[in-house]
Amino acid sequence: MHKITFQTFLSGTPARDYIFQKTPYEEQIMQAADMIQKADYVLMGAGAGLSTAAGAVYGGTWFEENFKEFKEKYGNGPYMQDMYSAGFHPYPDEESFWGYWSKQAILGGIDLDVTPLYKDILKLLKDKRTFCLSTNADGQFQKAGYKEDQIFCTQGDYFHIQCEKACHQRTYNAVKLFKQMNQARKDCKIPTYMVPKCPVCGGPMTMNLRCDQYFVQDEAWYQAEERFGNFLNEALKSKKKVLLLELGVGFNTPTIIRFPFEKLVKENKQVNLIRLNLNEAVIPESIEQQAVGINKDIKQTIKDLHTVLSGI
Repeated sequence: MHKITFQTFLSGTPARDYIFQKTPYEEQIMQAADMIQKADYVLMGAGAGLSTAAGAVYGGTWFEENFKEFKEKYGNGPYMQDMYSAGFHPYPDEESFWGYWSKQAILGGIDLDVTPLYKDILKLLKDKRTFCLSTNADGQFQKAGYKEDQIFCTQGDYFHIQCEKACHQRTYNAVKLFKQMNQARKDCKIPTYMVPKCPVCGGPMTMNLRCDQYFVQDEAWYQAEERFGNFLNEALKSKKKVLLLELGVGFNTPTIIRFPFEKLVKENKQVNLIRLNLNEAVIPESIEQQAVGINKDIKQTIKDLHTVLSGI
């Protein structure tokens, strides 16, 4: 077996035979519980739908209340609808850019605590060898007590900043700075003296979130990538049961978790897949014997899995 790296793990090929499984929910729960019980290794794949299921809110009334001043200043156009869209607003200057992003970083990550569901997932897998591949930036697995060296956050997070043009491959912890910005913000802007500048080129800084070709993959990123590869190769080489537990991964960035997970199942008979995603848990029909796709609220599904497994 060739050694798998993160680059060879990634896949841009969608299945052509997606189906919603017709198996009754109660039977799916039993199938999933059996897969969990028999698994020796579990690779979790976490997407935005997991934090949503856990209670994180990004738009609607919550956004209107928490970002009222921004909506009043910038209007009710296509950007000021939720935290995701607002991040792409063409802010007129760096003071305004950081005025917004410091608040998003705090509400979306630094102060966010929706960990009960995350803790329940970890309890479900307490006797397994586990690792988590995540596209989330909110740090909720770490807050739930999961070891940081067992997580590979491929898309960055709300806690670090980088040179806007990636003149050097290093990120900087900005939690303390964001809290100071949050206190000093007036009229949606921070004071000019608080605007961070790149310590190498003197240019603008930005969030360490993957949105263009300038995303910085620092030493910690590559170390996490290596640990991910080591875990996956160890699991597959062991010839023991491997479970891919996919949590709230949609079709926004499917090449990182969804498509690669499907590929792993197709290529390895020892690998099973549990896909939990409200309304998007379609499964390729060709791997249906090794996969369960549950189209229910993730929180309820995890609760039901605990109930079944506690009785086994």
